[in-house]
Amino acid sequence: MKEYKLKINGNDYAVSITDVEETVAEVEVNGIPFKVEFEAPVKKTVAAPKVSKPAAPAAPAKPTATVATPASTGGSSVTSPLPGVILEVSVKEGDSVKKGQKLIVLEAMKMENVIEANSDGKVTSIKVNKGDSVLEGATLVTIG
Repeated sequence: MKEYKLKINGNDYAVSITDVEETVAEVEVNGIPFKVEFEAPVKKTVAAPKVSKPAAPAAPAKPTATVATPASTGGSSVTSPLPGVILEVSVKEGDSVKKGQKLIVLEAMKMENVIEANSDGKVTSIKVNKGDSVLEGATLVTIG
């Protein structure tokens, strides 16, 4: 197991890479487990890849969290302000929402954080489910 202490955009992260098999690595970021997928197989003899936020990947292999965020279909994206676990999803696809309305409850650092709509509109996609682990910057909901 390889362990790293990273500072990304002023935030400290403790990253442990526990296993790497072809295109999937099992990592832990600040104690939260993730499966990271790469576009191409990773050679075991090569040093472990750098892990970064999904919104701005630094590694050429473009790691992403278990909850994939496909290309945007338009609209505004509501993203995770910090790494955590989804406790509640309060909306469904197709729901109309107002700016400031509760969309998701995220547990991070043993605190519940209410994630609110950043604009009026209709929920066009929900990228997470209750119990999912997410990284900072991961797209949670898209509002069209």
